[in-house]
Amino acid sequence: MIYLQNNQKGVQDLPSTDVHERLSFFASLYRVDQNPELGMWLLYITIIALCILVFKLGFAKKLPLLKSAVIYIFLILGCTILTFLGIFLPITEGLVVASLILIIYKIRLHNQKKAEAQKNM
Repeated sequence: MIYLQNNQKGVQDLPSTDVHERLSFFASLYRVDQNPELGMWLLYITIIALCILVFKLGFAKKLPLLKSAVIYIFLILGCTILTFLGIFLPITEGLVVASLILIIYKIRLHNQKKAEAQKNM
């Protein structure tokens, strides 16, 4: 067995890090480090809104009401975990990029369909 011995100064202190420097953009925007309750709720609502937008733009199909409700309930539960990860990781920023890509894709798809419809007339 290895026994750790303290030096004469005692236990060595860990280097101090500023939490604000490690926060993601949206977590620092919502000031999660200064007002954790409000900041976390704002981050949670932002992540839910972006997840719903990405889901609607990329994956959603017409489903009955009950099936849609079940999907959105599980999506909101999953967003709870993403919110805790989104404090230090760029979860929200990734969702913004994904939504922008899907919006551009939908606009181009709509324009292409409109051009094909005019061509066939």
